[in-house]
Amino acid sequence: MKFLWNIASKNLFRNKLRSSVSIAAIALSVCLVVIVRGFILGMLDSMVALHIQYNSGHIKIVDKEYRQKERLLSLNYPVDGFEGEGAEEMTSELEKIAGINRVVERLKFGAAASKDDKLIGMLGWGVNPEDELAFTNIEREIVEGRMVQKGNREIVLGTGILDKMDLNVGEKITIFYTTSFGSFKGSTFKIVGRVKSDLKLLDDHVIYLPLDQAQRILDMPNQVTEMLLLTPDYNKIKPMLSDVRSFFAENDPEGRYEVLGWEETNSLIGMFRIAEHIYNLIYIMLVLLASFVVINTMLMIVKERTKEIGMMCALGLKSRDVLNMFLMEGFSMGIVGSFIGVILGGIGTKILSIVGIDYYTDALNGVSAEIMMKNVFYPVFTFENLIFSFILGVVVTTIACIIPARRAARLEPTEALRSM
Repeated sequence: MKFLWNIASKNLFRNKLRSSVSIAAIALSVCLVVIVRGFILGMLDSMVALHIQYNSGHIKIVDKEYRQKERLLSLNYPVDGFEGEGAEEMTSELEKIAGINRVVERLKFGAAASKDDKLIGMLGWGVNPEDELAFTNIEREIVEGRMVQKGNREIVLGTGILDKMDLNVGEKITIFYTTSFGSFKGSTFKIVGRVKSDLKLLDDHVIYLPLDQAQRILDMPNQVTEMLLLTPDYNKIKPMLSDVRSFFAENDPEGRYEVLGWEETNSLIGMFRIAEHIYNLIYIMLVLLASFVVINTMLMIVKERTKEIGMMCALGLKSRDVLNMFLMEGFSMGIVGSFIGVILGGIGTKILSIVGIDYYTDALNGVSAEIMMKNVFYPVFTFENLIFSFILGVVVTTIACIIPARRAARLEPTEALRSM
């Protein structure tokens, strides 16, 4: 085997230009795989993280009827405890379950404000400021003013809403809404913060107000529309999800509430998972395209060294050894090319992970607010991505070399020697 490696390594650079072109093709494809995969992972991770923060949490608890009518923002099916004892009591019990770090309560409702005889629709979120800040870091998106505070008649609006209403932080706004009893009312709040996040949901739709104030104006004391449970790692929620479901099975025999893992709350999440597999096929195709250059090079080598192969076979080299020798050459080119590609791709990904890739805002204007997507994505730089791309480059290149290697192994010694 060592003898074959020596021959393969010497033959690899017999024609340096040709080998360099093959290695460069592999390096370029692997470099693209590193950068593209880093970008795709960054995009998917960002969308999943935003979905968890603003929609599902790690585990979501809602009334079953409410889930069916969630788009209508119905207030008739709240989370208010097991026997009407209130959401706070349920929150206290849930926080005792091992692995549940925090319970985030939200009261969502439809609202509107009037401007020049036109109603501007909004999505009201009554929140506990402390929990919301700890969970979503919304404070980073508040470019002016501050977050609402418990007990105060104040509100935080997105930049898009403020621009439409021609209002500024410090002024007051009157919002209109329908209470849980179906009556139409209006309330005035002081604007204490402006949100600018590049996330359409927050900039153009959501308004934040203290949970106690939302419960007061909606006639929903100690009630919320959803509870979001947070765990140490959203990828490892199965034990906690099982415990929470067991807890509800004991305390909610009628099955009023539904306990959902973050992957169950939106069909888009399943599509993200399918997309990851599709992209894996694309990565293979990228390397396979570069492998055509290697295959062509190896076929030319076989043709040029036909007599040499015949002589080695005549001296006792077996067809299997010839096959292995050419596979070793392809394997060597795959290692060198993949290593160079990983280095270049890693450097590019690291730079992009800092500066980000900015999509023009106009390109995302038609995207629904339900799709959690910002106009700046940051590719993910991980050693797992580098290792994956390196192995992919080596394996695909080596497999591609089987075609010319088999052709060389099938040469008959007498026919090969007669070719001169």
